[in-house]
Amino acid sequence: MIVCAWYLGLQDYVNLHTIKSQRSELLNIVTERPYISILAFVGVYIISVALSLPIATVLTLLGGFLFDRWLGTFLIVISATMGASIIFLAAKSAIGTTLRQKAGPLYKKIESNMNQNAIGYLLFMRLVPIFPFFLVNIVPALFNIRLIPYVVTTFLGIIPGTFVYANVGRELGTIESLSDLISTETLIAFALLGLFALLPVIIKQVNLLKSNQKPDNHTIL
Repeated sequence: MIVCAWYLGLQDYVNLHTIKSQRSELLNIVTERPYISILAFVGVYIISVALSLPIATVLTLLGGFLFDRWLGTFLIVISATMGASIIFLAAKSAIGTTLRQKAGPLYKKIESNMNQNAIGYLLFMRLVPIFPFFLVNIVPALFNIRLIPYVVTTFLGIIPGTFVYANVGRELGTIESLSDLISTETLIAFALLGLFALLPVIIKQVNLLKSNQKPDNHTIL
C-alpha cells in the first residue's frame, strides 16, 4: 500500500503552493463545518503518516493555520502518534524479521543497548529534528521495543517541534519555502532537549566505563 501511494504520487496533491493558493477556501470550510473539518484533517494526517508520505511538515503548518496553535498542536500530535503507531506495528510484523536477519551481528550489538535505554533513545530521536520522521517511526520496530513506550515517547517527543511548526503555520501566507521554517537557534534548542533526554544513558555509560577501568584488588602485582 505504501509503494502504491508513492507510485500514484499522492504526496504531490498536498504541497505548500497548493495550500497557500486555497487557504481562504479552506478557512471557510473550517468555519462552516468545524467538526467535519477536524475529523477530515485528523484522518488525512493519520493516513499520510501511516503511508510514510513526505507531507507531514505541510500538514502541520496547515493544522496551525486552520485550527490555531493550541488546538492545531493537539490534533497534530494525536494524529501523528496514531499514524506512527500503525506503521510501527506494520513494520514490526512485516519487515522486522527480514531486516534483523540482514543486519546480523550489528543488530545484536545495538539491540542490547537500545532495549536497556529505549526511552532515552526514542525521546532523543523524536526531539532532535535531524532524523526523518518516517524513519524514526520504523527503526524502533526492528528492536524489542514495546508499543506503550513507543507511543508515549512519540506523543511527548513530537510536542515541542509540532508546536513550533503549528505556530509558524499561522502565518502560512508569508512562508515561501519549507527549508526556511526553523532557525539555527531553534535547532540548537531541540538538540539540547535531545541531549537532556539522553542524559541518563550518558551517565550510565560513563559509570560503566569507570567501573571497567577500576583495577582488580585481587590482582597480584
